[in-house]
Formats: sequence, C-alpha cells, structure tokens
Amino acid sequence: MFKKFIKRPVLAIVISVMIVFTGLLAIKQLPISQFPEIAPTTVNIFIAYPGASADVLVNSTLIPLETAINGVQGMRYLASDATSAGEGTLRVIFEPGTDPNRAVVMVKTRVDQVMPNLPELVQKEGVIITPVQPSMLMYVNLFTKDEHHDEKFLYNYAYTKIIPEIQRINGIASAQILGSRKYAMRVWLKPDRMRAYNVSAEEIMEAMQEQSVIARPGRIGQSSGITSQSLEYVLTYEGRYNQPEQYKNIIVRANTEGQTITLGDLADVELGSEFFDIYSNLDGRPSASIVLKQTLGSNGKDVIDEVKSKLLELKKDLPPGLDYQISYDVASFLDASIQQVLHTLRDAFILVAIVVFLFLGDWRSTLIPIIAVPVSLIGAFFVIQLFGLSINLITLFALVLAIGIVVDNAIVVVEAVHVKMEEEHLNPYKASTEVLGEIGGAIIAITLVMVSVFIPISFMTGPVGVFYRQFSITMAGSIVISAVVALTLTPVLCAILLKSNHGKPKKKSPIDKFIDWFNKGFERLTGGYVGLLNKIVTRRFVTFGILIAFCVGIAFTNEVLPAGFIPNEDQGMIYAIIQTPPGATLERTNDVARKLQQICEEMDGVESVSSLAGYEIMTEGRGSNAGTCLINLKPWGERHHSVHEIMEELEEETQNLGARIEYFEPPAVPGFGSSGGFSMRLLDKTNSTDYHAFGKINDDFMEALGKRKELTGLFSFFSANYPQYELKINNKIAMQKGVSIGKAMENLNILIGSTYEQGFILYGRFFKVYTQSAPEYRALPSDLEKLFVKNEEGEMVPYSAFMTMEKKLGPNEITRYNLYNSATINGLPAAGYTTGDALNAIKEVAAESLPHGYDIAWEGLSYDEANRGSESLYIFIIVLIFVYFVLAAQYESFLLPFAVILSLPVGIFGSFALLKMMGLANDVYAQIGVIMLVGLLGKNAVLIVEFAVQKHRQGATILEAAIEGSRARFRPILMTSFAFVAGLIPLVIATGAGAIGNRTIGGSALGGMLIGTIGGVLVIPGLYYIFAKMAEGRALIKDEASEPFSEELMRVSEQESKTKVALREMRKLLKKLNKRGKDDK
Repeated sequence: MFKKFIKRPVLAIVISVMIVFTGLLAIKQLPISQFPEIAPTTVNIFIAYPGASADVLVNSTLIPLETAINGVQGMRYLASDATSAGEGTLRVIFEPGTDPNRAVVMVKTRVDQVMPNLPELVQKEGVIITPVQPSMLMYVNLFTKDEHHDEKFLYNYAYTKIIPEIQRINGIASAQILGSRKYAMRVWLKPDRMRAYNVSAEEIMEAMQEQSVIARPGRIGQSSGITSQSLEYVLTYEGRYNQPEQYKNIIVRANTEGQTITLGDLADVELGSEFFDIYSNLDGRPSASIVLKQTLGSNGKDVIDEVKSKLLELKKDLPPGLDYQISYDVASFLDASIQQVLHTLRDAFILVAIVVFLFLGDWRSTLIPIIAVPVSLIGAFFVIQLFGLSINLITLFALVLAIGIVVDNAIVVVEAVHVKMEEEHLNPYKASTEVLGEIGGAIIAITLVMVSVFIPISFMTGPVGVFYRQFSITMAGSIVISAVVALTLTPVLCAILLKSNHGKPKKKSPIDKFIDWFNKGFERLTGGYVGLLNKIVTRRFVTFGILIAFCVGIAFTNEVLPAGFIPNEDQGMIYAIIQTPPGATLERTNDVARKLQQICEEMDGVESVSSLAGYEIMTEGRGSNAGTCLINLKPWGERHHSVHEIMEELEEETQNLGARIEYFEPPAVPGFGSSGGFSMRLLDKTNSTDYHAFGKINDDFMEALGKRKELTGLFSFFSANYPQYELKINNKIAMQKGVSIGKAMENLNILIGSTYEQGFILYGRFFKVYTQSAPEYRALPSDLEKLFVKNEEGEMVPYSAFMTMEKKLGPNEITRYNLYNSATINGLPAAGYTTGDALNAIKEVAAESLPHGYDIAWEGLSYDEANRGSESLYIFIIVLIFVYFVLAAQYESFLLPFAVILSLPVGIFGSFALLKMMGLANDVYAQIGVIMLVGLLGKNAVLIVEFAVQKHRQGATILEAAIEGSRARFRPILMTSFAFVAGLIPLVIATGAGAIGNRTIGGSALGGMLIGTIGGVLVIPGLYYIFAKMAEGRALIKDEASEPFSEELMRVSEQESKTKVALREMRKLLKKLNKRGKDDK
C-alpha cells in the first residue's frame, strides 16, 4: 500500500506540504493562554450596606442569600465575606466546565426569590451578580508625577475617562478601582447647631428630597385636537442639585415672618469623596489602583493585548503630570514562559540533529529525519485546533517532548535503508522499497502502542484531566502525523537524497574519522552486548531479579519523593499582606505599608511597589488594619535572585515594622484562588455565634500548625479582638421620653454611619449625596452622649438619657463557607516540601487538635489537590491495561505483551530517581512524563519483540530470535533514545519563567528514558524469552495466526497490490490480443 508513494514522490511531498499548510493556518487562529481552561466557574455577588457592621451584614443579607443559593446545580462550594466597611462578597464556585452564563442565570433565579427579604438600602444599592475569575488579570496604576493631583482626582479621572473604555473590551468581567474615592456631595452635619435650631436629621433628609428633585413638567401648547396653537414649548427644570452652593441654599425650615433655616446653617457642604477607606500609592506617589479581571472562557492574552492598546490610546489625552504603569499582568509570565519553551524547542531541535548525525554519519541521512520533525510538529497545531484546544504551556511541552518521538520513525526508516544498502548492495530506491515492506508493520505497531498510551487519559475529567487531555491529544496527533510522514515522505526522501557509498573509498575528513571511530566503538559495544545477552537471557532469575530490584527502588523513591500538584512558578510578582493590630487606624497601616515600600525599593531585583492600606488581596476584604503591597520584580533576565530568595530577604528585613507581614506569590493557575501556596478554612459547625470561642480555637489551631516543619507563612485574618461598643437602649425610659427606638437608631445611622438617599449627575456620571455628622462630632465614643434625637413632642432628647455603651471586642471581618462561620487560613509549604506534604500535615493536625464540631475545608487549587486521591495511580493502571490489550491484539497472544509491560518499571525508577536528585516533586508534570515513558519504553520493547517474532516465524529458535532481535535493534533503539534524551537537555537545565515545569517534565522523561533504555535492552530479551517459551505451542483455536497484525496488514496490502498489478497487465494483454484478432479479420 505505502510502496505506491515511492513511485509517486510528488504526491508524498504534497501530502506533507498540505499537513504543514493546515498547521500554519491553525497557528494563526489558535488562542494563546498560560494554561488550559481548568479554573472552576465562579459567580460573584457583591452587596453594599453602608454603615452596617460585619455581623449585621451577615445576619441581614448574607445568610438569606446563602440559604437561597446553597445547593444550586453544579455547585462545589459557597464562600462569603462581610466587613464592617458595609460591604459583602459572596462567591459561588461551580464545577469546572459549567457554562458561566447558565451559572449566572441559576444564581440570579435563587437571589430573586429572597430579594424582598433584604434590607431596603441593600436593594437600593443593588445586588451585583457577575461571572468572574477570582484572580487578577492585570493591575494598573494611574499615578501623578507632581503634587497638584491627589488620590481623589486620580480616582475620579480613572472612573470617568479610563474605566468606561476598558469595560467595553470583550473579555473584561470587572474593572474596579480599589477603594472608593469617587466624587460625592458630602453634607457634614453639625449636631450642636441642629440642637440649637431644634432640627432633626430626618427633617434635613426630607428637605433635601423635596427640593433636590427631578421634575418633568411637560409641554405648553401641546396639540389637543380642539384648538390649534401657534407655538409649543417644552418646560424644563434644573433637576437635582449638583453644586455645593445649591445644597447649602436648601431651606430646612421657614416661617410666615420670612425667617428661614438653610442647610448651610446646619452643615458644611463640599464635593468630596464617597469614602476614605483606602490609601493607594505607587513608589511613594499617589495613585489609583485599577484591578482587571477577565470573564470565564475569554483568552487572557488577547484581552491583555487589547487593554494595553486601549491604554496607549488613552495616554495621549492624560492631563499633564499623569501617567500609568502596568504593575502586573499574567501575560508577562505567559510571554516569558512561551519564549522559554520556543528557545527550548530550538535547542532541542539542534541537539537531536547532532545525535542523529553522530549515528547516521552523513548530512544527507541527517537531513531526512530533521525534515520530518517540523512537518509533524506544525501539523500537530491542526489537531490542536480540531479538538478545540489552545496554545498553552501544556501543549507546548507536548511539542518539545514530541521532537524526540517524531524523529524516531524517520530514524528507524533511514537506518534500515542504510543496512539494506550495505548488506544487499541495493541502490537507494530499491533499498527504500524493500525496507518499507519489512519495517512498515513495525512503524504501525509503534504508532498503535504510542497512541494507545494517550487515548485513555484523554477521557479524564477534572482540572488534572484537562492537563492530561491537552497533552495527550497534542502528542497523539504529532505521533500519528509522524507515522504518516515516515511511511510516505521519508522513503521518498531516502530514494531521492541518499547515496550508496557502502564499499566505496571515502574521503577522510576529521569528521569522517570521528564517525568511523564512533562506529567501530559502537560495533565493539554491540558485540559485548550480544555476549552479555548470551549469558543472561536464559537465566530467568537474573531477569526477574533485575525487575524486582527496580520495583523495590520505585517503592523507596516513591516514599522519599515529595508529592505535589501544580508547582508555583516564579511569576515575577510578590504579594505582601500586612496586618496591624486590631483597631489600628488606616493612617497607621499606611505608615507600615510606606515603610515596607521603601525597604522593597532598595532591594536588588524589585522594579516597582504598589501599596494599599485598608485592603487585603487574599479575601478582597476591607479593614483599617489590613494592607497589601504588590511587589513587581524585574524581568527574569535582569535579576540574579529568584522570587523565593527575595521573599526570604524581605522576611528578615521587615520583622520590626510593628505589624505582621507575610509574603505570597500569585496563584499557580490563574482563576484558582487569589494567591499561591495553600488555602483552607477552619469551620465552626456548631452554628454558634461566639466569635471569641471560635477565635481561641483558631489561634490554638494556628499554633499547632506552626509547629509542623512542613508549613511556613501561616496567615489568618480572623480576629475577634477588634474594639467595639455595644449600644444598649433602656426601652422603658425611651418610651417614657416619647422616643421611638427605630427613629433613634435611624438617626444614629445618618449621623454616625452615613447614608445616601439621592444622587446627581456631574461630568456625565452618576454620583451620590452622603449625609453624615462632621468628623469632629464623632471622633470619640463619648461624643455619642452629646447627640440628640427628636421625640414625638418635637423635643430634642439626648441619647445619654436612655442609652448606655458597653465596651467589647468583636470581629471586623466575618468569612463563611458553605453556611458555616469560618476562618480563612493561607500558607506556604516550607523549603524542601510540596503543597501535598503541607496538606497532609494540616489534615493530621486537624484530626489531632480540633474539638468536636469544628472541621477544615479547602478552597482554590487546594480543593482539587486535597480531593485528588490516588488518581495518578489509577490513570497509570488504565494506560497499562489499554497498552496490554493493544499489544495482545497485535501479537495474537495474551502472554507476549508481558515482555513489553514488565520492562517499564526500569524507566519509572529512573524517572523518580532523577526527580529526587534534582530536588523536584512528583507533580502533574512528572506524571505526564511518566505516562509518556510508557509509550516510549514500550516502543523500544516493541522494536525488539516485533523483530524477534519475525525471526522465530522464519525458523529461528526463541533464544536465537531474542538475541538476533536485540542485536538488530540495538543501534536504532540507542539512536532514537539518545535523540530523545538530547531533546530533553534544554528542559532539564531551564531557568527563568516556567523553569520548574520545564525541569520537572524534562527530568521525569530524561531519567526514565536514560535508565529505562539502558536497563530495558538487558531485560526485554530475557522477558521475551520467558513469555515466548510460555506461549509456544499454546493457541486458543486451531490454526490461530501467529503473525503480528500490523505485519499481516502490510503483507496483505502488498499482495493485493501485486495481484491488482498482475490483473492490470493481463487486461492490457487481452486488449492487445483482441485488437490484433480484429485487425487480422
């Protein structure tokens, strides 16, 4: 069948050109991302309840919403967060693969059911539901270079000019400026003046609502159908006030004598800020910090490119002194990682070419496999597009590893052609034709084995399943294409390019002399190898002894090799989380953040630092004692220290800043949590609201965790020690004085908490009007006693007459998880340990130290890692079973496949051993490498067993077949294996972006291939001998076929081709005879 292509070289070349062409078209259209889409679908619900404490927000809003949403279809878990800044966030995390639009609809349906039960102000502020990836896509700072602009101006410029433009970019889920320095009309009430004029806050609010109104008077002279008018006029009114002077002139009270009390008599009015809850600066200069998050399913790199181009466009219109800086974006790591992989691809290509040249000995022979590589790799992009995958680190890793694999088939063909030319003195064309008939079956068998490794794992589910699927489809695609190329283009190139120089005198250049020396050395090595096989092949105890030794080695290395999930790479960014003592002011936290900023700026390797006081990025919570610094490192090529070294140095330098500071990296996979390391919750399943008891258990648990050597950087924001005052009203006295308790609390809500009842339009945007007592009237707890409320008789009654205050401690922030109160705990595995070790340590501590009614739960990437179990072991077993049955069908024997399967432990030991020596973990990348080894080492075994089976069918004894098969395939096996190993060297020595992933997958494959090949060529002949002896004379039915299926396929197709040719010749002859007969007549 495939011999036709040698006779049709143009067709063979066109097939390869078309494969390359479709691959190049696919490259242009494929999306680029850091990882496949493995992050779970997340729906975010934002709630605002100005003036509410965390406890009030939980009881009034979060609990009704959680109860309604709990159990929505496809939900993984539910996490919520409430702060005393009057803001709450509820996150519904769904299973990966859930359609985000469907998830939003399901959540909104549940929310709508309880909307009438929520406080009126919450409904007015709006319950905002969006699908979102929880991790940052970009962090942009708009900053000022001079002192004329403050944070308020920067915030509002960004809000009015930049945010609307960015929000229109496809793929942006949210563009949020941290804090809220948005313009607001600030009405600063003066309670002493109000008392003097006997005016209540309620009266002021009513006056504002009655006089600052939107009016719609209509039209004068509008046609009525009765009498016609010559002109029609539209009546207008100035609408809601938008200037401070207009508000000052609002009349609160007037009498018939012309006396009036205006709002200006009772309050100061200014165009100020909504809140003053966050200080933001970049390298010591005021800034507006913009956090961008992407929609689920969008391509991060495309979105970032669009944002960057939009920012460049907006930069032209920035006022003098303003500029922006992109402090963080996930694409910088992605670009650097992809660049690193492309360099690795190039280096691997060169090293493979050198190894191939070394073994084949001339440039013509080397050129043929090297041509086959780009055809297979570029063609693989068409397969990637066909299955809806993307260009990401996993698919690129697959292509790097595929270099060494796809070159194998071409090497096998070229090597066999050289042997034919040397032994039978054939010309390149005839040698290529003969080889195709002999080795075509082996190439099909190798392809079947390799592809059968990757087929079962492509059906896996979950985040790890997506990793395996993308890797396996890319590998399988390139392997199938390489087989097509090896059976079509490679023989044609052999026939065209090769020259039969065997037996002819050669020019002795230095390279030729080196090649001759290498070949003689290799022949001596082959002779020694055959001599060793003669001694050990028949000794079963030697074969099984070697296998048992390697199995013991696997068990030992597996015990000492740390387990991991997805490693945290150096992404060029550090999060510094600041926690000042409970009750610390915003200014105190900002002071610590500024000091940390100065320390960072003096360190080598730090490019810029953005500091935030009043906001922490882990739970996106607010609080005056919380702060975050985003430390942006220099590009990988411009710094000499890794991110971990810089973090260690920072920990030493910042120990005495009067606050607790912990350092984290961004999440290993965008969308999985807010930071790297592990993330968990301590749950209070007693349904108690005793936050002090829960705080004590949390502190004890943290202390117990701190004693474990596997854990470091432990951090929890839960604290029930935030200073609070509980207001206690004596109902009896209040009623006696004619004071309504509801009105008294509403009055406090206005004077202390602040409220807004209306808004106005300015600069084309909607802003709010906030009414609150001036800061000097609410600075101390004792100021409450000086406030008054109007009773039913219109008299001003002091709060001190019916209200007392009790000092107590409570939480400033409350986090919940699956309807339970919880404490968020973050941390990092200690040096030398993996997240797997850290999770196991936490489970042990929880089992030993937590009292009844308390438990732990996981979130982010830790959720998947903790629930993963022995998934990789099951995958490995399934792959082995699948490969076994493919080989059983190939060899028509249930025993012979064991010769291939039992040779694999040697390689697995090599993989684990090298990973341990390199200080790496047995994580997803390592497991991908091990599963790939099943195919590679299985291929080596197939080459020997396939040839041995052929020889045995030709009459050789099993021992002779085993030794002859090993001798004949010794050189191709070492050549292909060393070519693959050479392709892995750039991965193993990788540095910079993505280095851990490169080194892990490279180390796993290199160690396994090197040890597996060296051990395999010794063990496989012995295994073949053992199982061929057992299979000899055994058949399931009489006259059962013993020829390998792929060999039979090739033979039958060749016979069919010969028969068709013979019939064609006979038809031509009959036509000639008929024609001659007619002519004779």
